[in-house]
Amino acid sequence: MPYKDKPVEKMYYSMGEVSKIIGENPSLIRFWEKEFSILTPKKNSKGNRLFTSKDLENLKLIHYLVKEKGYTLNGAKEYLKTEYKNTKDKLEIINSLERTKEFLEELRNNLEENDENAF
Repeated sequence: MPYKDKPVEKMYYSMGEVSKIIGENPSLIRFWEKEFSILTPKKNSKGNRLFTSKDLENLKLIHYLVKEKGYTLNGAKEYLKTEYKNTKDKLEIINSLERTKEFLEELRNNLEENDENAF
């Protein structure tokens, strides 16, 4: 059985990286940081925000509730207070299904390419 490297997970993500991952402007992320107490990025000596993987997960939860489910900010805050664990589990399932879908689409595309090359 071949050796598999574990994917390297970063300890801290910059604002630019988080912005790309979440798909939102840095100004919105800074605003959410002020509004939601579960977001606690570190700041370096220059004042740049450094987000942990937990902060990234929380941002994804907030994004899911506000942008995809249509919650207001106050509604999302209340929902996170009462249903944080359930929401986190649902988001993990959704992310897993999206990764599976991407894998299957890539597999289908590779199979179609191989079929075309066979003839």
